[in-house]
Amino acid sequence: MTTLNHIDEQNLALAVDLLENPSFAAKVTNLIGGPVERAITMLPEGFSNKLLTTTHKALGKALDLAVSSIDERYRGEPANGAHRVLTTVSGAIGGAMGLMALSVELPISTTLMLRSIADIARSEGEPIMETGSKLACLEVFAMGGTSQADDGAETGYFAVRAALAGAMTEAGKYLLERGLTGAGAPPLVRFLSEIASRYSIQVSEKAAAQAIPLLGAAGGATINLLFMDHFQNMARGHFIVRRLERAHGKEAVQEAYRKFAARN
Repeated sequence: MTTLNHIDEQNLALAVDLLENPSFAAKVTNLIGGPVERAITMLPEGFSNKLLTTTHKALGKALDLAVSSIDERYRGEPANGAHRVLTTVSGAIGGAMGLMALSVELPISTTLMLRSIADIARSEGEPIMETGSKLACLEVFAMGGTSQADDGAETGYFAVRAALAGAMTEAGKYLLERGLTGAGAPPLVRFLSEIASRYSIQVSEKAAAQAIPLLGAAGGATINLLFMDHFQNMARGHFIVRRLERAHGKEAVQEAYRKFAARN
C-alpha cells in the first residue's frame, strides 16, 4: 500500500465528483420541464417487467461485440465524441418511433455505450481483453442507479461494487473456464441480473422521457446524448479508481476516496 501523490489525489477527486454526483435524471428533468418521475407514471402497466427483460438481453448481447472492437495497443484519448454522435442517431430513431422501438434501439445504444466505456477503460490503462476488465465495463451500468434490494444508505460507489462483488467473481471464474459460449449459464445470468436491476432504472427514465409525444426525434436524440454522457462520466470515474487501485492498493484508494466524498 502506497501514499497517493498530488496528481493522483487530483484524479481521485475528479472520480469522486463524477461517481457520487450522477445527474442523468436531473438533466432529463431540465429537458422535459418537469420531474422525470412524473413521466414514468405515464408508462404502460407492466412496462417495468418488460423493460427489465429487455435490459438484461441488451447487456448480454453487447458485451463481446463492444469489447472485441477495441484496440488495446492504442494509447490515445477515447473517442467519446464519435460514440456520442452514433448514440444520438439511435436516440433520434427511438424518439421518432416511441416505446415500440425500445426493444430494437436499446441493444444498439447499450452496445455503443459499452464500447465507449471499454474505450475509456483502455485509455486508463485497463487490460481490456482480460475477463475482469470486461466485467468491470459492465459494472459501469450499475452506477448512478439503485436496485429495489438496496439499502437507501448503501448506494454509493463502493457500496455498489461490494453488492456486485460475489456475482462478479462467480461470473469471472466461469468466463475464464468456458468463455462467452454459454451466455445462459447461471453465474453470468446472476451477474447480468444484478446489473440490469440497476441499469433498468435509468433506462426507464430515458424511455419515459422519449415517450413524451412532443419530444419526437430531436428530443430522443438529446436524451440519448445525455444518457451516453452520463455513462461516460461513470466510466471515467470508475476506471480512474481502478487504475489508482492497481498502483496504490485498494485500501489506500478507498480511504482517500471516502475522505474526498465526505467533503462533497
